[in-house]
Amino acid sequence: MTPSPSDIWGALFAAVQERGLFPDSKTFADAVPRRPAEAILADWARTQHDDAALEAFVLANFILPEADASVPPPDGLPLAEHITALWPSLTREADRPDEGGSLLALPRRHVVPGGRFRELYYWDSYFTMLGLARSGRQDLVEDMIAIFGDLLTRYGHIPNGTRSYYLSRSHPPVFYLMAALSQDRSEAGRRQRLDWMRIEHEFWMAGEETLGEPGAHRRVVRLADGALLNRYWDDRATPRDESWREDVELARAAPDRDAGELWRDLRAAAESGWDFSARWLGDRATLATIRTTRLLPADLNALIYGLECAIAAEAEALGDAPTAGAFARRAASRAAAFDRHLWNDQAGFYADYDLDLGACNDMLTAALGFALFTGIAPATRANPIADALRQLLRAGGLVTTCSRTDQQWDAPNGWAPLQWVAITGLRGYGLDSLADTIAERWLRLIDAYYRETGQLLEKYDVERGTAGGGGEYGTEIGFGWTNGVTLELLARSDAGERLRGDRAPYGR
Repeated sequence: MTPSPSDIWGALFAAVQERGLFPDSKTFADAVPRRPAEAILADWARTQHDDAALEAFVLANFILPEADASVPPPDGLPLAEHITALWPSLTREADRPDEGGSLLALPRRHVVPGGRFRELYYWDSYFTMLGLARSGRQDLVEDMIAIFGDLLTRYGHIPNGTRSYYLSRSHPPVFYLMAALSQDRSEAGRRQRLDWMRIEHEFWMAGEETLGEPGAHRRVVRLADGALLNRYWDDRATPRDESWREDVELARAAPDRDAGELWRDLRAAAESGWDFSARWLGDRATLATIRTTRLLPADLNALIYGLECAIAAEAEALGDAPTAGAFARRAASRAAAFDRHLWNDQAGFYADYDLDLGACNDMLTAALGFALFTGIAPATRANPIADALRQLLRAGGLVTTCSRTDQQWDAPNGWAPLQWVAITGLRGYGLDSLADTIAERWLRLIDAYYRETGQLLEKYDVERGTAGGGGEYGTEIGFGWTNGVTLELLARSDAGERLRGDRAPYGR
């Protein structure tokens, strides 16, 4: 496996991170050495450093990432025009990394989220690509599909982000949705994308053939009745390079927990994209009780069902009947298992399956929307799901969970991808009224905040209509997936039509 910064720098990396020389642990993880690692480490071993000397040593031997200036100042344009004007500032040329740095090589142009997120991220990018396509930037859409396909070819999976320290985990598997955005309908292009989808499926199902009943290996779990479902995982059980200090301190504050188990559960939650949420916490409040790997998430299994359906459909269209049949059977088996094990009949919604409980839990989250988004839910479940989603509806859209913690994937925060998933899923089942309500509330929040500040954000407080909060870092501006979802909703919804009709700039 490609070494991460903590592998390369060892005790030096731990000292820099654990002493908190930089407010954001990601800073040193993204640093580039000025000379070969052997020389730097030899000098480090010969000296003792207090904090001031250590900082001076780092500055002398490493190039630190510059503060992000990718998002230009407010321009006074109407919202949709502003988003379209942002794409160039968030676009990066092919990445050719410096030796010893953590950045992975990328062969083509791509769009980053913005702020501290200076590299390409997996699931973020699908929602960004919706807006790129809507803006007429199909060239970038095709480039990014090719990049993610290249990552699948090189690594056997798409990493969480394009840094070496992300290679041990992936992200919610949305490549099949990206592939559907391609306008390359040549047989060669379609076969290539089908091959890439199959590589991704193999990654998530690796080890299935060795499982007993029950049994688990990495990301795949077989239940006692033979059902195969998936969980989030990470192939490392160490502190995250980009959050090293936070992870080490958490382990020290939780002496009753095995540190490796704790760190793997933190990393698995990062693979989910929901880092972090009460959803993963044993007591639904305290990060030290995180147990991500003991849950079979509703959104993950819905997405893998979507991937299996996409493989089956494309294989059939390309004349590969054996593959089409095999994946159609996989999808049908997963749908049956999903409904059998992840439906909470008493609560009236799908929830995550708890391996220790031996049943799904009763926690309502916006991940529920994926059951409609991917079509895995039977039609008879649609109205109860809509009723459950209404419990998450706030003045500015859907709140992520009803739990109030200091984590960013909990109340009162709402996130663009979860709004899109719910809106699209509801419309797919003919539940347009609730879909329109969510879209209108979300767009009005985005528009109002933009008019006031000239900015779009990574996340929002959907109760107060302000910037979102919580988590390990400040709220970032930019911001890829908010831009993409907002632009697509503006084009598709009645609320978007009304907002587009108001040509006044923000701050009126």
